[in-house]
Amino acid sequence: RGGAERRRRGRRREGWAPRRTGDTEARLQTHGRALGDRPGDPRMLQSMAIAFSKTGRLEDAVRCYRRALDLDPELSGAHYGLAFLLIKRGDLTGAEEHLTAFLNHAPSSAEAERWVTHARLALEQLRSGTNAAPLAEPE
Repeated sequence: RGGAERRRRGRRREGWAPRRTGDTEARLQTHGRALGDRPGDPRMLQSMAIAFSKTGRLEDAVRCYRRALDLDPELSGAHYGLAFLLIKRGDLTGAEEHLTAFLNHAPSSAEAERWVTHARLALEQLRSGTNAAPLAEPE
């Protein structure tokens, strides 16, 4: 039993390594294996959604974000990512809902401030009906 738990933890840690190296396909593979062991890990689902987005698999990304939010409704990063995918789909009402949820649970670190500022601007544009460049997700 102890060995199986160590293997699961190892696969979970392994899932984060491709994120640091930028290998998106490897990230999807290792996260998929890790999710087999821990299907209820919302952060892993969020990370998979990011990887799916980067590979153009937007429907898979939306599904992962929604599943992560089912598990953890306050997972701010999932609200943020899903909001911008919904903008791409033209679902501005859904995007507004998720940007609002992101801002209600936004991280407070200095690093997160660029995302918070971007979300505020995008939400303002959605509410005012202007469709300018900041509606795109920053790199």
